[in-house]
Amino acid sequence: MVKKPLHAVPEEPLRGTRSSSPLSKTRMPCMLEREAGDMADRFDCVVIGTGPAGLGAAFTLTEKRPGMSILLVDSSGTSTGGLCNDCKMNFTWPIGFPVDCWEEGEAARYLEAVAGHLQPRILPKHNIGVYERRAEKLGVRLIEIRQSHLGTDGGVTLARKLISDLRERGVEVSLKETVTGVRERDAVAVTDRREIGYGSLVVAPGRKGFGFMRDLMDSLGVPYIDNIVDIGLRVETREANYPIVRDYYDPKFLFPEKVRTFCTNSGRAFVVKEKYTTRAGRDYFSVNGHSFSQRGDGNGLVNFALLKTVRFTAPLASGHEFAEMLGQQAMLMGGGQPLMQRVGDFRLGKRSKTESFTGDLYDFEPTLGSCTPGDISLAMPAKVLRAIWKSMKALDTIIPGVLHPSTVMYYPEIKLYGNKPRFLDSHFQARPGIYLAGDGAGTSRGITAAWASGIRVAEGIIAGSKRGDGGFS
Repeated sequence: MVKKPLHAVPEEPLRGTRSSSPLSKTRMPCMLEREAGDMADRFDCVVIGTGPAGLGAAFTLTEKRPGMSILLVDSSGTSTGGLCNDCKMNFTWPIGFPVDCWEEGEAARYLEAVAGHLQPRILPKHNIGVYERRAEKLGVRLIEIRQSHLGTDGGVTLARKLISDLRERGVEVSLKETVTGVRERDAVAVTDRREIGYGSLVVAPGRKGFGFMRDLMDSLGVPYIDNIVDIGLRVETREANYPIVRDYYDPKFLFPEKVRTFCTNSGRAFVVKEKYTTRAGRDYFSVNGHSFSQRGDGNGLVNFALLKTVRFTAPLASGHEFAEMLGQQAMLMGGGQPLMQRVGDFRLGKRSKTESFTGDLYDFEPTLGSCTPGDISLAMPAKVLRAIWKSMKALDTIIPGVLHPSTVMYYPEIKLYGNKPRFLDSHFQARPGIYLAGDGAGTSRGITAAWASGIRVAEGIIAGSKRGDGGFS
């Protein structure tokens, strides 16, 4: 598939540029080109993104090369990424580690380093043997994972502490500054405020920065593919209908046909919607789940995603563009909002209406009430829906109650796999001196693996500086 650059920063004097990334949503004027030697702002390392991958790189560099000058830049007003989105962390291979980038022993070593920074409190598990035996009879796997959960509020507190710690180590952090492009020839990152020279550049914008990463790779000539996407829905029900969460906070079920549970939330749990913008400038929503720390009263609800992985091979199509089309289709059917449907209506083959969410049978209000009651089967691809519904029936056999008529299904939940760049080395170097890390670069799928990929990038920068072929001056 031919990919047309949309985010290039030309070698000619700049007139302006625009990014379709969530990190850069408005047209930003760029400064006139200057000679690299005249650069007022120059750092040994510039890190784009303050999520786990960027933080992992920055902490490692400050520990192993304390004299380096480092800049973290992010268009958000606070640290971004999974730390501030429920902050659920997994410390077991292979969860979060793409097997084409990592080996088990290597990942285990990095996980120890990640745990040293994040200091996780591993959640206990109880009485999961009965669920494992039921699952095994149905050809389903329940994977036991070492997990920690801080909730969205606890994650925000942790992220702020980590940023503060980096500032104390001498790292400069610039928030609400948007990177609009990179001029590789001069080793310059261009933002909406200035031009910044770098010795090494770490690009780690996270999953929401998928479009930014894609456009930047186009402009730099980095070959990549993005042929995989996860498509599914989010299930919300009473905790009494999914009691396994009392024994295992985020149970990981793997079903046939590449379907899995993902991101379970309970206690003070809510379904939310996240806005994405296509290359054409059209907006769509994907639903997601959040929960807060256990402080305060819970709402007695639980939500989790059921996702099916779709891989395009012949022809090799863009999973990202396919997902955008599905998201826009759901927006059309929902009048600009995601869709929701009660299981009871779905089983009867009828759409949900506003009155579907009242009455004694439907005994809780959806936490994302702005969604439009409708018919998910008209919006979701049939093959995906069949596989997910079959998995939901299996799950109801393992944990009776999931398919209670009051259970709500929200659509769409879309997870974009990171772009898969062709790296120059094992340290995720894509161009000389330019490293791509984290979920947006396909080197991780979650907080802990993203942090690990940042560590690996930092090790590459340090190794390159010792050889004299990259890194800081």
